Amino acid sequence: MPRAPILTTLLTRNPDEGFGLAIRLSRIAVKLTQPDDDIRASLRAQYGRDPGMLIAASQVVATHFATIAAANNYWKGQQP
Repeated sequence: MPRAPILTTLLTRNPDEGFGLAIRLSRIAVKLTQPDDDIRASLRAQYGRDPGMLIAASQVVATHFATIAAANNYWKGQQP
């Protein structure tokens, strides 16, 4: 049976939704890379205390956000 698509668009209404999508993409990538829930849970304590790993996670989110922002034409013309 075919799997439902994880993502159908990068378009969001505003930067806040774009940032949420960036986080979602990062989390999906981790889950697909390590599908075992127990292993992921056991690793949280390790990366949660490692500043380098936390910075690396932030960099992944930032890369996704940059891609989403570009896809949304940086939300030009959006009213504040």
